[in-house]
Amino acid sequence: MLLENKTAVVYGAAGDIGSAIAAGFAAEGANCFLVGRTAATLDAAADKIRADGGRVETAAVDALDAAAVHDHAAAIVEKTGSLDISVNVIAQESLFGMLADIPVADFAHSISRLVTSQLITTQAAAKHMVAQESGVILFFGGSDYGNRAPGLGTVQIGSDTIEALRRQWACELGPHNVRVLTLRTSGIPESLPDIPQTEMAKQSIVDSTLLKRAATLSDVGQVAAFAASDRARSITNAQIDISCGAYGG
Repeated sequence: MLLENKTAVVYGAAGDIGSAIAAGFAAEGANCFLVGRTAATLDAAADKIRADGGRVETAAVDALDAAAVHDHAAAIVEKTGSLDISVNVIAQESLFGMLADIPVADFAHSISRLVTSQLITTQAAAKHMVAQESGVILFFGGSDYGNRAPGLGTVQIGSDTIEALRRQWACELGPHNVRVLTLRTSGIPESLPDIPQTEMAKQSIVDSTLLKRAATLSDVGQVAAFAASDRARSITNAQIDISCGAYGG
């Protein structure tokens, strides 16, 4: 198994992407810790992983509470002996619309929450990974600097911000044998509600790909597991594309 004897923490693990990544880790032997704000949804995600034979624990922790996040990370290390993989896929509170029309306070609030959450969880993981001189930190979202559209508000800017964080973290943590990567997709149709209003969006995701099929949640989990494994030990400071060719080379 790719992640045997590895310990992984996934923030935002109750969502579609988070639970898929956690399932991918667990399927490859990782001991997974699922973190989010709502115990009930975390437990539901954990039950599915356990049903497939995975090892998983849950904790209701607010990723904006630095003390709680650091305490939880320390508890993981005390229990397992290491913290090998950290992923933050907490959903961004996105604001859509033209930038000229978005209230400054709302814009600042949205970006601040995104940056604060990512900074806190990465700091908590980095502390232990630097001490053990190994680890993998995965971001999710990515950015395509050549593909812009009006009206996306904080969505694209949030992705760009994640990329800026990833590049700096990779630079600072590289000397400690800690790899930092971003996973990005062009959209996952199965994560959208199965209602008539989303059919056009789902088809547009497929149409934008070279393979004429979209990535699945299972694809995301399997690629994440590979990226976090020692088989990807030479890859850092990069985006891993899970878009079926939707993004240009």
